[in-house]
Amino acid sequence: MQFEDLMLDESLLLAASDKGYKEPTLIQQEAIPLLLAGEDVLACAATGTGKTAAFVLPLLQKLLDEPNHGRLPKALILAPTRELAFQIQHVIHHLGKANQPHIAMVTGGQAPTAQLAYLENGCDIVIATPGRLLNLVENEQADLSEIEFVVIDEADRMLDMGQGPDVANVLATITTAFQTSLFSATLAGSGVELFANALLPNASRIEVDAANQYAQQVSQQVYLADNREHKQALLAAVIKQTDCESALIFCNKKERAEEVSAFLQSQNISAQVVHGDFNQADRRERTRKFRQGKVKALVATDVAARGLDLPQVSHVINYDVPFRGDIYIHRVGRTGRAGQTGTAVNLVEPHDHKNLQRVEHHIGQPLPVLKMKGLTPKAKSNKTKSKNKDKPRYIAKKDRAE
Repeated sequence: MQFEDLMLDESLLLAASDKGYKEPTLIQQEAIPLLLAGEDVLACAATGTGKTAAFVLPLLQKLLDEPNHGRLPKALILAPTRELAFQIQHVIHHLGKANQPHIAMVTGGQAPTAQLAYLENGCDIVIATPGRLLNLVENEQADLSEIEFVVIDEADRMLDMGQGPDVANVLATITTAFQTSLFSATLAGSGVELFANALLPNASRIEVDAANQYAQQVSQQVYLADNREHKQALLAAVIKQTDCESALIFCNKKERAEEVSAFLQSQNISAQVVHGDFNQADRRERTRKFRQGKVKALVATDVAARGLDLPQVSHVINYDVPFRGDIYIHRVGRTGRAGQTGTAVNLVEPHDHKNLQRVEHHIGQPLPVLKMKGLTPKAKSNKTKSKNKDKPRYIAKKDRAE
């Protein structure tokens, strides 16, 4: 299928081509026709499969077909974080440059007076985080009475952050009959399935299997480490390999992220750190340097797993294995995007084994254990042994040179 087959306006096709979209991804092929037909959609798709364009293109088409001649917004997009909200705005600006829809941003980290000015001056689309928008609605400072098109993006992340009630309360204030689409990278955990069914009981359902998606385009690897010093040495060796052009490194805690960034800098590896304590301007500046290749390694907590525009990451490295499988999927989704290949590396100390088991159970497959020449673990781990000797748990691989 080509974008021309989706019955989109010529201006949108040109904008998609200019942005480098060659042919629609699977989620775009399935979601765009349904949304153009006015149906509610529940879509489960992995990070990096083009889901933002899957709802932005039909939204823009609707605004082209029925221009908004009033001051009140016709479309509402809810996102869990301000970073994701700004990334969605960025995509709309690129794809909608022909009709240039007016957008009001309502997120944390911005002065309320500026956000009110966007709304009062009139807009076509509101992009918002749920809590901030609900506050404005309850104070009668935001009017959603003419909303026709609602998108709930990364619903699983919203529920993880406790935003479910705010989303429900915002939607309850809209009295018009609006079309709804809900996008989530996974339906597992935090009651996403129940939440989605409550909001969209009759929605058309689309599922793009995240685990299979990564298996096709992302090489997933495990290196076993004896201790912290061994893990740090493995980390440096992976980053120094010739195929590692850029590395997004995840830690479970901000203190660990700071420690890892300092270690990499001590090894003459250019590195920056990003976590929740940094303000929005600092995050943007640090990720900008990484995106432009001025910094080879970006060390982050899961604040960077969603919403940051990092289109060309060659390696995702889990310095800490995440606590849950769905978090692993979001992390790994930062590489191998838009059909590119990528590498996901997991550095596993003994205390990480339980988390690794959860990840493998979630994605439905064991991850192969590799060895780094000169950095083979001294201790034998029971994770390399199968409970059933006839069915080895891991795929044997030859030692890999630095």
